[in-house]
Amino acid sequence: MLNNKNPLPTVDIIIEYDGGVVLIERMNPPYGWAIPGGFVDYNESLEAAALREAKEETNLTVSNLKQFHAYSAPERDPRGHTIANVFTGQGKGELSAASDAQNAAVFFFENLPKTIAFDHRKILDDYFCLKNGKEPQW
Repeated sequence: MLNNKNPLPTVDIIIEYDGGVVLIERMNPPYGWAIPGGFVDYNESLEAAALREAKEETNLTVSNLKQFHAYSAPERDPRGHTIANVFTGQGKGELSAASDAQNAAVFFFENLPKTIAFDHRKILDDYFCLKNGKEPQW
């Protein structure tokens, strides 16, 4: 459990790669597949944090970074209240798991893994909804 009176800022980055999106399999609790991301460091911008986390967890360099949406439901992270600023971008390089990721893979809407951590299934549903020209249920 995070021990803080205020929500902590995090970033997640939907990395478009090889026609799908990159997810990482978490090495630490909560377990499952997740969108690459993590906590924003002190004196770090959201954009810099997203690019750093992408590189640390997937070995990919990301271009065309765009802010997607913010997610702030108090129950979104079982460790404590966080606010995620979600970005999208295109991945370049050779995909490999690193940092606290034990695996990294490309997924499509049709083959998303069954166990997805946090509220990342909702985020992915919103992303694929927009990609298909539909309005997500923010």
